Formats: sequence, C-alpha cells, structure tokens
Amino acid sequence: MPKRSFHRLRSALEQTFPERHLYIRSGDETHGYILSTGKQFGFAVLATIGLTWLAMSTGAVFFMAISGGNGAEKQIMMARAQSERLVADRQARLDVLMKQSEASSGSLEQLAQTVEKRHGALVQILQDFKGVPGAAPALAPARIDPSMPPVERIYAVRAEQERMVSKAETFAKSRAERLRLAFRLAGLNPQSYAGAGSSALLETRDAKELATFLDVDQGFAERIRSAALNLSDMRGLEKSSRVLPFARPTVNTRMTSGFGVRFDPFTRRPKTHAGLDFAGPFLTPIHATAPGIVSFAGVRSGYGNCVEIDHGNGFKTRYAHMQSFAVRAGQRVGVGQRVGAMGSTGRSTGVHLHYEVWLNGRPQNPARFVKAGDYVQQN
Repeated sequence: MPKRSFHRLRSALEQTFPERHLYIRSGDETHGYILSTGKQFGFAVLATIGLTWLAMSTGAVFFMAISGGNGAEKQIMMARAQSERLVADRQARLDVLMKQSEASSGSLEQLAQTVEKRHGALVQILQDFKGVPGAAPALAPARIDPSMPPVERIYAVRAEQERMVSKAETFAKSRAERLRLAFRLAGLNPQSYAGAGSSALLETRDAKELATFLDVDQGFAERIRSAALNLSDMRGLEKSSRVLPFARPTVNTRMTSGFGVRFDPFTRRPKTHAGLDFAGPFLTPIHATAPGIVSFAGVRSGYGNCVEIDHGNGFKTRYAHMQSFAVRAGQRVGVGQRVGAMGSTGRSTGVHLHYEVWLNGRPQNPARFVKAGDYVQQN
C-alpha cells in the first residue's frame, strides 16, 4: 500500500512538473539546460518557503508598525515599498530573460536544422579548397563520438563547424598573404593578379545576401565570406605565379653580375647592365623560367646566340651568350623546359648566361623575380 501511494505521488509530481529543456543563446553559442521533475519540485519548495517567510516577516513588521506609533509605521512602509520594488525588479528581469530565451533558442529541431544548414555551407567552401596544396590535412574534420547523447552530439558538431571555419579562414589568409609578399618582392602589385581565382561564394558580395543564399545566420555567413575572399585571392595569385618568370634559369650556378650600373668589362666605364649573369660549366643546361612562346632564337648583336620567350601579359625573358639552341622561333615551351646550353658567344669574357626580364618593354631586375620564386616554392 505505501508503495502504491508513493507511485501515485510520483506520478502526480511528474504531471505537475514535467521535465523541461531550456536553451539560452549568447552570440553564436547556445547552451542547453535540463530542468528535471526533482529540480522543479525543489525550486517550488524553496519558493514556497521563501514566500511563507516573506509573508510572516511582512505580518510581523505590520504588527510592530501598528503598535509602534507613527514614526515606526513610516519606516515599515518604506521598507515594505523597497521590498516590493525589489521583487518587481527581479520579476521583470526574469520575464525579459525568459522572452530572450524563447526568441533566441528555439527548439531542439530548429537547432538541428541550423547545424545542417551550416554543414551545407561548409561543404561548399571546402570543395573550393580541393587541389590546394596542404589543404586536405589542415582542414580535416575531427571525429565526433557517435555514442554521445543526441543533444550533446549536436552541440559537438556545431563546435566542430566553428573550428573548421576558423581553420579555413586562417589557412586561406596565411597562404594568400605569403603569395602577396612574393609578388611585392618581384615589384608587382598583388591586387592586379588576385582576381583570377573567383569563388562561387563571391557571386553575392554582401554578408546579408550571402546568408540568405547559404540559408545560414549572418555571422556564420560573414566568416564563410572572409575565408572565400582569401581563398579567391590565393587561387588567383597561385594561378598567376605559374605563368610569371619566377623559376631559376639555371641550377647549381653562381650569380657573377647583378642588375644596374656596373663597369663594362671591355671599356672599363660605367654602363647599365640590364640583367643577371650566371657562371657555370660549359654546356650547362638553360631552362625557361615561365611558360610561353619562343619569339626569337638566333644571333643578336652583343648577345651572341640568344633566345627570347614571350610569356604574355607584357612579360618577356631573354637568354644570351648561349652555345647552342634547343628550341626554335614559334615553339611553345613550358616552365623548366630546356632552351639551350651555356657558352660564351657574342660580347662575352667567359662561359656564362646573361638573363633578362622585361615588362611592357622595360627591363626589370631579374633578381627580384628569382627571389620571389624561391619564396613561393617554400612550404
């Protein structure tokens, strides 16, 4: 009989205080709290005790006010008014908190839908990272324990999504900054070469419109947009770096003369030297420093046997004092392809390669391009 009564009492408590879930969102983070039947019953008991104490205290104070005269009565009235204001203030704060919680947290199903939408946006941006060196290990997702309760698993997935966006943003930004620096080393404006790797995510420029396009919250969309912008710059700069003369024309050689004014070895007078000289053994292979089309292969006054390659976009490279040719005019060559062998033809004092880089008809310092290429090749 007592056992049956206990079950009835328990059933009555569960009907009166059913288990409730409270979700409170602060910024982009959502916290969940479970109010069990026992906790609610305990809060009710504490509230009852508090209200009883407040009623007894108020009655006692009122009784003392009646018997204590006008001065005491005024003090009691002031204390009571202050107590009522305090209770009203706390109730107002509680009402605001509950309304904010109801407006921002939503149901568990809504939270799950948000996680799914964010996952779709992540999949889209991570697809744009395919083929980027180092992207796969850097952006690999962490494993979520499948044995976790559903609510905890949803929160774990959301936290992992936040981490993935941060890593994607950092990865793209660091590589883009590295390439921007390489272009500056070559004396080039990186913004002029950064637009060639546009992303589908950038079709909508505004963060609010992008949030609508991806069906995610605006804060998450802004982070996706930032990562996509850096990824676009990174792709454009990498694509451009593969067609610019960033490679070395020879390997295992030493530079013997730089770009600029020097004393001419024949006249002993100051004269502008429009390229770099690389010394090496006789017949050392000479390679194209960027893809292009051979615009000239023959003898030029002062240069001896010479090869010139047009790389497009105003860039041209020249390889002089060669002993022999490995290409002909009109031939398309790739970066690193052998174009000839080192010799000492033309106006030369010894076996070496004279290498020049031209942009829009003006000679550039090839050392800047070689340095930029070495920087791009570093991991």
